[in-house]
Amino acid sequence: MTKFYFDKDAANKAIGFIEQFITHTKGELTGMPLKLEEWQSKIVGDIFGWKSKETNLRKYRTVFIEVPRKNGKSTLCAAVGLYMLFADEERGSEVYSAAGDRQQAGIVFEIAKGMILQSPELSERGKVFRNSIVNESKGNFYQAISSDSKTKHGFNANCIIFDELHTQPNRDLWDTLTTSTGSRRQPLTIAITTAGYDKQSICYEIYSYAKKVADSVIKDDSFYTVIYEAENDDDITLESTWIKANPNYGISLRKEYMERESQRAVDVPSYQNTFRRLMLNQWTDSHSAWLTSGEWEACHQDFDYSTLDNMQCWGGLDLASTRDLTCFTLLFNVEGKFIFIPYIFIPEENAKKRSDRDGVDYVSWIRDGHIFSTPGDVTDYSFIRNKVNDLSKKYRIQSICYDRWNASQLVIDLQNDGASLDPFGQGFISLSMPTKTLEAEILAKNIIHNNNPCMNWCMSNVALQEDPAGNIKVAKNKSKEKVDPIVSLVMALGCHLTTESGDSVYDTRGVLTI
Repeated sequence: MTKFYFDKDAANKAIGFIEQFITHTKGELTGMPLKLEEWQSKIVGDIFGWKSKETNLRKYRTVFIEVPRKNGKSTLCAAVGLYMLFADEERGSEVYSAAGDRQQAGIVFEIAKGMILQSPELSERGKVFRNSIVNESKGNFYQAISSDSKTKHGFNANCIIFDELHTQPNRDLWDTLTTSTGSRRQPLTIAITTAGYDKQSICYEIYSYAKKVADSVIKDDSFYTVIYEAENDDDITLESTWIKANPNYGISLRKEYMERESQRAVDVPSYQNTFRRLMLNQWTDSHSAWLTSGEWEACHQDFDYSTLDNMQCWGGLDLASTRDLTCFTLLFNVEGKFIFIPYIFIPEENAKKRSDRDGVDYVSWIRDGHIFSTPGDVTDYSFIRNKVNDLSKKYRIQSICYDRWNASQLVIDLQNDGASLDPFGQGFISLSMPTKTLEAEILAKNIIHNNNPCMNWCMSNVALQEDPAGNIKVAKNKSKEKVDPIVSLVMALGCHLTTESGDSVYDTRGVLTI
């Protein structure tokens, strides 16, 4: 026996309020009545129409709406927020537009303000201020709040609208606001977003939960899922793909625009992930397109590293900061294949704290031998020095390239120990060739890695930066998490490319291009 029923009058009340009192505030339709599309009417009707037979209260308490940009989701949610402000039965209602920063939080809120100012009926019932909208007759108010707000406590929220949830820097604001609804009879939390790239985020957590609810893997009668997305293997240039992901295709989203943007995604690889996230609603592995997880995984190969003993190799040393990841990578050229071994270091006493901050398990990686811990709470360079010297006895290291701007006593000490070290610039000119070469070699499956989970994670974090001349490099400041081991690998390959000693695969076949 079903526990819920559909209250058609309640659904029509919400839909009718929006279509009677709400107008468009932007574009060529400014000032025109907001006529809900079929998919939008269904959302509003389901939210306010489905009720519990036992309590007559609304069924849904959390709504997750993930659709691409230009589909009118912000306008829809602003309208729902105004319904909760003016027409919901809850007195003393607190309605919040929430986002990762003030600017984003203000988008839905400013749309709502514009809707009121264009409606004589709503203007009579609500007062619009700079930072709030007040319905004095019911004691209700509507405000915008962001993650960077100084105060995030003392709320008693009845309606929360999280705009672009994927931009939330952490889960603090989500937890603060959602837990503030406990005293309300039928609170409503609406998360609206496009896809993101941080799969450690609160947004991806809620997205994954929403998918499981929609697929009946998890039973949660209070959760409502709306996701329009293309499949990962869909052709991004086909109109059928655009239609699948965009419910407002042909209405607020024009065919000509999608044709132009999809072609740009084909022509400019660095734009492809952006197009996939924003226009097809696909979660990606990084901010800017470089390599997919599948392309990297295809280079994993079980290999007996003892066969590398006494072979020549080239090193890349990324010193980072004293509390960050430091990496020393050795690159071997074996019969036209490049095998690398990363040695990744983190301060022992800092590992647990860093695990909590970065969302990865450094402690387990240390235990399983994937990375090394150095004594103390800052990187112990003497430990790394000893490690490099031990490796120098095991392998014939031709040269070690290092970041000249992060040079330290370690470099001097290693030189005094007899190691050959060369400074390696971190600008486009120095890094572009080895970065492009690494990409080409990975795509050609000429790179062999040992499936180190820290290295895999760092590779998924990589975002590329491009200068006007088309040179590229790994952008530490734009990558979402740590990428130091990847920079170390790029420098090791750069060291190989610029070292004349020893036999090189490029002597016979040249450098691959893509």
